[in-house]
Amino acid sequence: MSVGIPAKEEKVKDHESEEMYLETILLLKSEKAAVRSIDVAERLGYAKSSVSRAVNLLQDRGYIVIDDDGFIGFTQSGESKAKNIYDRHRVLTKLFVSLGADIALAEENACRIEHVIDDKIFDLIKAKVGE
Repeated sequence: MSVGIPAKEEKVKDHESEEMYLETILLLKSEKAAVRSIDVAERLGYAKSSVSRAVNLLQDRGYIVIDDDGFIGFTQSGESKAKNIYDRHRVLTKLFVSLGADIALAEENACRIEHVIDDKIFDLIKAKVGE
């Protein structure tokens, strides 16, 4: 645990980080056939060493596999989780834009909220925006 950060808050930040990496890998895989850690680092603007640690954690948790050439693939549970978080991002962005937010502000806020919103509340929002 980090000094000065309550355990619950640290756990939430780890969860958000994990989901952000999964979502980024999903989006990269939709753009290119093969994705490596360096692609994730470049997309997020993070140090390669930080991304390498995060990717290894995702692999340890059973969300991704990394082949001998360093290419990242999803496990079934990893792909499911990545698609779920991206769905939240997409639906929340759509909601905020429908409320009058510009796309950049909508994306930024959806990115923050997608990690903490309750499933029941999200389902209500999803139904409301016609998804």
